[in-house]
Amino acid sequence: MRRSGETSIFTEMTELAHRTGAVNLGQGVPDLDSPPALLAGVAEAVLAGRNQYPPAAGHPALRAAVAEHQRRHYGIELDPASQVLVTTGATEALVSAVLALTGPGDEILTFDPCYDAYPADARLSGATLVPVPLAVERDKDDENGNGAGGGAGFAVDVAALARAITPRSRLLLLNSPHNPTGKVFTPEELARIAELCVAHDLTVVTDEVYEHLVYGEARHVPIATLPGMAERTLTVSSAGKTFSVTGWKVGWISGPAELVAAVASVKQWLTYASGTPYQEAIAAALGTVDEWAAELRGVLAEGRDLLAAGLTEAGLTPFRADAGYFLQADVRPWGFTDGLALCRQLPQLAGVVAIPTRVFQQGEDVMPWLVRFSFCRRHEALREAATRLARLGQGR
Repeated sequence: MRRSGETSIFTEMTELAHRTGAVNLGQGVPDLDSPPALLAGVAEAVLAGRNQYPPAAGHPALRAAVAEHQRRHYGIELDPASQVLVTTGATEALVSAVLALTGPGDEILTFDPCYDAYPADARLSGATLVPVPLAVERDKDDENGNGAGGGAGFAVDVAALARAITPRSRLLLLNSPHNPTGKVFTPEELARIAELCVAHDLTVVTDEVYEHLVYGEARHVPIATLPGMAERTLTVSSAGKTFSVTGWKVGWISGPAELVAAVASVKQWLTYASGTPYQEAIAAALGTVDEWAAELRGVLAEGRDLLAAGLTEAGLTPFRADAGYFLQADVRPWGFTDGLALCRQLPQLAGVVAIPTRVFQQGEDVMPWLVRFSFCRRHEALREAATRLARLGQGR
């Protein structure tokens, strides 16, 4: 656990990249274009003077657009007035939900490794985060074009999840598509998770910010669409990843009206409301997301494959990545059993920055030899990084 005042690994690696001139494949900050119409929409709203507070629940046009998006893509019916809440990014939606629904003595389940906001949110609420390790599955042939060179992937250990549930369990924080692994939870896995949630009366907060960045034959299935789950699921998403505008911090949470109201009661004391011109522009863009997302997926999948090929040529073992921005790699073939030690040396060794996966792992039974590389960069940067990594691997 990082103590107050300590430098985060992301800050440390970014500073290393600046100091050494390394290609930064650390943080998931996309170096990619955004839809021109979306950018023009923000400019128009700003210049027209629509720059004051929006309603606390969010711009009505955006709440309506989110409800229509969920209906069109997943068949989920929502009342935009009571079942959709706009937040300052998905991060605020997540912490507001955790603070609203849990407190001291409660337990929050999540799959490990996990996005680093989850343990922080649990600490803020006084709840205990219970990590359930994802299992490493055996290698698969890449017959569907789904992942970084075939390779191993990650799977849900349903028995481990069942063992982790206690009478104090209140909430499951589910992240699919998953950061940092790039895993898309399968319909079969989601069905088993849903059965356990219904049996133990667990509420689910599901983080789906990568919902439109799923590659090949993999498909994103919201757990809210499964039997018995709509009434117990809060769904979180945002515009940042879908439109490559992570700095805008516009997210949303939707689900049963009583749960959304509970989240709103916390959210009003965090930011109250923000980003009026951004909300307005995103409302218009959500209706045309399919065409844009298809183009972005093509760019990202090509970047993923470029990086995977470079990692493989370097002698490392990339894991399959079916979604998102990141590839995991086993660095033991380079003689490293500690990804953190490698990441601190990698800028000098190869001129590349990455993030050790151990910073996302909460449990004791970790895989310290995993390193996360980001591929949401322009292809020329990924080619350069792949060349540098391959050169290092050939010299070892």
